[in-house]
Amino acid sequence: MARFQYTARTQEGKLESDTLEAFSIEAAISALQNKQLIITEIKPFAENGNFNLDRLARLFNLIFNRVKNEDIVLFTKQLAVLIQAKVPLVQSLRVMTQQVTNHTFSSIINEVANDVDAGVVFSRTLSKHPEVFSTFFVQMIRSGEISGRLEETLTYLSEYINRQYLLKSKARGAMIYPAFIMAAFVIVGVLMLIFVIPNITSILIESGQKLPLVTRILIGLSDFTKSWGWLLFLILGFVTYFVVVSIKKSPEWRYSYDGLKLRLPIFGELLKKIYLARFSETLSTLSSAGIAISQSLEITADVVGNSVYRRIILEANESVRKGSNISSVFSRHKEILPMVTQMIAIGEQTGKIDTILKQVTIFFTEEINRVFDNIVTLIEPIMIVVLGVGVGILVAAILLPIYNLVNAF
Repeated sequence: MARFQYTARTQEGKLESDTLEAFSIEAAISALQNKQLIITEIKPFAENGNFNLDRLARLFNLIFNRVKNEDIVLFTKQLAVLIQAKVPLVQSLRVMTQQVTNHTFSSIINEVANDVDAGVVFSRTLSKHPEVFSTFFVQMIRSGEISGRLEETLTYLSEYINRQYLLKSKARGAMIYPAFIMAAFVIVGVLMLIFVIPNITSILIESGQKLPLVTRILIGLSDFTKSWGWLLFLILGFVTYFVVVSIKKSPEWRYSYDGLKLRLPIFGELLKKIYLARFSETLSTLSSAGIAISQSLEITADVVGNSVYRRIILEANESVRKGSNISSVFSRHKEILPMVTQMIAIGEQTGKIDTILKQVTIFFTEEINRVFDNIVTLIEPIMIVVLGVGVGILVAAILLPIYNLVNAF
């Protein structure tokens, strides 16, 4: 969603200037015309031209005092309870500024409360803080305002954000243990190559015996690490930095990287299920909230978190705008599992796509949890085998020539 700055006249001839958010300039013009405004000028909002010390300070705070998912979940849950208890929205927001422990988030809520108190629509003032409140969050709040079910929307949002956070945490937690073990093994191996192996090497060379191949390889690796390890480290660091920056800045690099993740053995299929679960839950939520399917697809494309799926969803959106359907586009892409395409086709035929997608979400969530449990169960024995092989090679390379040397005497 983009932000536009406009100047327009009311029916009474009064000139007013403000900003609004819309998916395109055409949508912005249509929104202003619906308000019976006569547009004299409209253009994209120039964020850079309004950069000041306050924005710099906010950016600094967001980097070092980041608003976490837990903060947003707690905020939405407590705000839902207050709204349900018939506490006015402004008063509820004032209470939340005292409840939130994150200072950055507290100041943002205070700004939101001030805007709402001044007459700005709640969803509109939330959209001014995209670094905290996503487009999905804002659109859901907007649908809650229109339907008059804001407390129910807030409750669902807190549950949705919490589910997405738990899913990410589960994926991250499954990888922390093997990553830590492998990092420790690499560090210990490098230290041995630099400090331990050279001392043993001098003894073995002086003995004059023929060294096993694995020992000669280990000695060569030790010499290289000691002499050129710093250069290798710098090159790897530079390459890593270049790749990370390229992935962040270049859409094509990002697309290639996201596509590579989907082709990984074992984890590729798991990632597909994670992205499809996110797609189905987000789209079903937006559709059931009364948001138009085209707008729902645009928001879902930004929420799904993978550029490959983003392009597919946007392609489906174009197809929907031209009068076709989602399943016809999905059937052309191998990244979309056949079950999803078939279920969506049934939903389109019956007119119950939001209900069908909820069932798809439940199915994939159960599958993801099952796969995660299996991975966690298998990781420990796999890591024991890997470490055992690594330690066995090191021991054989060091102890075998020493054993031969002792037998020679």
